[in-house]
Parts: sequence; structure tokens; C-alpha cells
Amino acid sequence: MRPVLLLPFLLTSLACSSKLDRAKAEGLIRKQYPVVVPVTVPERAAAEKGSPAALRLVALKENLDKSGWFESTVRNEGAQETYTFRLKAEAPKSIKAAPKGFALPAAEAVFVRASRLETTREGARVTYEIRLDKPTAQFPLFAALHPDAKVGQIKARHATFERRRGSWELTGTDEVFRKAE
Repeated sequence: MRPVLLLPFLLTSLACSSKLDRAKAEGLIRKQYPVVVPVTVPERAAAEKGSPAALRLVALKENLDKSGWFESTVRNEGAQETYTFRLKAEAPKSIKAAPKGFALPAAEAVFVRASRLETTREGARVTYEIRLDKPTAQFPLFAALHPDAKVGQIKARHATFERRRGSWELTGTDEVFRKAE
């Protein structure tokens, strides 16, 4: 084979065999963070008096009444209590509409580091860590709904990468929260 033809072949095979390194993976994942960790406020919810669900609704109402962003009402119907929450006009724009209610920012999750990188047949899979950070005034409500959640807590997430047109691309993560708009 002629040396002129051998050089493009060697360069192509070298480029295709390059592996994703940790720094490149971290750089691509870091762009997806920080994400907002929300608390969901229902427009309407009912629970039996004295039940754990009713206690959570009482805590929700008390927290929202302190914020001044919601108008809340309670209606007793026999053994049931029905709570209704309406967003006031002066509420911050960070409160977004959610299916059957509203999403309030409770904290942020920030990228920490990639902890494991493994090659797959399709590309690569990276296990990385995020940390719960920057709690808002609604974080106690989030903590009441998720008792195991603590500020500073580290959680594992996973990302997939594929090699496309000679470079690595992040094709997906299992992150459940979304980046702030």
C-alpha cells in the first residue's frame, strides 16, 4: 500500500478508537447544571382528617400562607378536608404551572464530579454525582415531603454518550429535574 493512502487510513482508525475521557464527560455534563429541585403544590387536594396526608396538607398550607404567594382555603366535608391553593398575582415568576398545580423552587442540584466511566457497545456510560444545594424558603416543605433529603446530600445519576462525526456527544441522562429557564 502506498504511504499516501496509508496516512488517511491510520488517522481515521486512530480517531475512531479514541475513548471518552473523564474531563470531556464532566465538561459536557456540567453544562446541564444546576437544575431546580421543585416542590409541587396541588390546586386542590383532599385527605381524611388526622391522616398523614392531611398533616402534609396542613404543613403545606402553613408554609404557603407564610410566603404570601398563595391564597389557600380549607373546606370540611364530614371526615374529609379539602384544600384549595390559588396563585396570587404578586407571586414570583419562578413559580411555574405544573400538571394539576404549581411547581415552586425548593433548592438547586449542582454537578459534583464523574465517578465512573464505562465503555459500551453504543458509546459510553458515565456515573456522576450531584449535590443538593442552595435551599429556598420552601425547602422545609420539600424536606417534609421527602424526609431523607438533606442539603449537601450527594446523589448518583447516569449519562450516556455516543461518538458522532468524530466527537463525543451527550445523548441523555436520568436526571429528573430540569435546568432553570
